[in-house]
Amino acid sequence: MKKIQVTESTLPTYEDYIEEIKDLWNSKWLTNMGSKHSSLEVKLEEYLNVKNVNLFTNGHLALESVLDSLDLQGEVITTPFTFSSTTHAIVRNGLTPVFCDIKESDYTIDETKIEALITDKTSAIVPVHVYGNICNVEEIERIADRYNLKVIYDAAHAFGITFKGIGIGNYGDASMFSFHATKVYNTIEGGAVTFQDSMLNEKLNSLKNFGMGSDGEIELVGSNAKMNEFQAAMGICNLKDIELRIEEREKIVEQYNKLLEGTPGIKINQSQDHVKNNYSYYPVVFDQYKKTRDEVLEELAEENIYARKYFYPLTSDFKVYRNEYKGHTPIARSIASKVLTLPLHPFLTQEDINTICSIILK
Repeated sequence: MKKIQVTESTLPTYEDYIEEIKDLWNSKWLTNMGSKHSSLEVKLEEYLNVKNVNLFTNGHLALESVLDSLDLQGEVITTPFTFSSTTHAIVRNGLTPVFCDIKESDYTIDETKIEALITDKTSAIVPVHVYGNICNVEEIERIADRYNLKVIYDAAHAFGITFKGIGIGNYGDASMFSFHATKVYNTIEGGAVTFQDSMLNEKLNSLKNFGMGSDGEIELVGSNAKMNEFQAAMGICNLKDIELRIEEREKIVEQYNKLLEGTPGIKINQSQDHVKNNYSYYPVVFDQYKKTRDEVLEELAEENIYARKYFYPLTSDFKVYRNEYKGHTPIARSIASKVLTLPLHPFLTQEDINTICSIILK
């Protein structure tokens, strides 16, 4: 029986990747921000239409580092409807997450509830773009300006997205993108920070390289989070076909929509105004459907089809964080108990989608 995974990694042709890495055998420069690393940063600045890009070995360390670079203290308003990395990065920086609820419409942070959570201890907002749905960046910017707060977006799901023609990485003080193997765009593992203030670049370079400055002195308490040349080479290759990959994903989303839209008890994701999407995930919320989310998940698995309860549980419900931090998030909790992301990657066939939907609808 054919196995259908929830995600599947996209790769360039074998020949393209071998051609890209061939010169590494001459240079012997495999890491520490070599020529592939530098080339990819420039290409991503152009593709994402942003001022500054700094590459990391993964998205989590990118987020940890950019939070560190901004010298934040006290409380950070964020959402628990996210992957564990978001909350971990905040806590590992010695900051206190304050959980804000999400909107039922698009699963992003509810900007109308942010101001009530701001105290004299609040230093930043860390909103999360979810499933390719973007936060209300304009209202969040107004709130941040009013209270003099930093804004750092977790944009792990938002690669290549534009809002009103502007690259999504231009909003806030910084954004973190994930290039994990399962994402729309991958560098095997990897991540990046986009940011407004060019002065941050030197600090981010130091933080990801053991705190080392350009003179070799250790100036900061740093980490080791450098993207290596093989990762960067994969990123260079995959960037060539990224628009084609996004188009392929869009066609799959359209096929799902055609089969599932209008079914009582099933809520599918709605497109947002002025947003060029990347179709990174296909979330379905089962609300008073004839089967529960968990029953649907089970029945799909019986047919070798692997969907994912993403995000479940809320990060605030993790054993390590339970009852530790403030936040009243009933909508997030409700969605977490009902949402299922269905398989979405360019290798799905029309037959695969028909099979998945027929199991759900039967």
